Amino acid sequence: MRAPIGDFDHATPAPDCLDELTAPVAAAVRAWSGAVPADRIVYVDTEPDWADTAVFLEHYGTDLLDRSANCVVVAAKRGGETTLAACVVLSATRVDVNGVVRRQLGARKASFAAMDVATGETGMEYGGITPIGLPDGWPVLVDSAVVDLPYVLVGSGRRRGKLLVPGKAFAELPNAVVLEGLGA
Repeated sequence: MRAPIGDFDHATPAPDCLDELTAPVAAAVRAWSGAVPADRIVYVDTEPDWADTAVFLEHYGTDLLDRSANCVVVAAKRGGETTLAACVVLSATRVDVNGVVRRQLGARKASFAAMDVATGETGMEYGGITPIGLPDGWPVLVDSAVVDLPYVLVGSGRRRGKLLVPGKAFAELPNAVVLEGLGA
């Protein structure tokens, strides 16, 4: 199959390659429901050493910058309680943690979660965290620019491989909230 965006050697519908995904991502693909069929989520095999955005673009094409998103885990604190959430923004932007995120989560303070917390809680590898397959109950904050794209490149749960996901599918994720200006 040909990838819907980018120039990748191998592209496979995610339901046909669940063994390439981490357990939580594979479970989410297996249980997928919504307007976007699961087979429209495409797995592309990529080099794990090139997973970070700048290096990835250098090897797979700078044109993917405007069609790639990062998923970062944030920790929002209020009254001794900590809420973990995921934020999905275009790779060319940065998450507005102290503004949009803090207000949306009703927190006094918000910051990026520590790497060991992000990987331990998600069951995913650092540099490959994806909003598909996050723990139950987590808020998933999605920048509206991500939802507007026909396809978006995001992590697959591992540093090896990426997922190509129709933008509108992000709005259908459990606990998803689409926000203007999340990525600044």
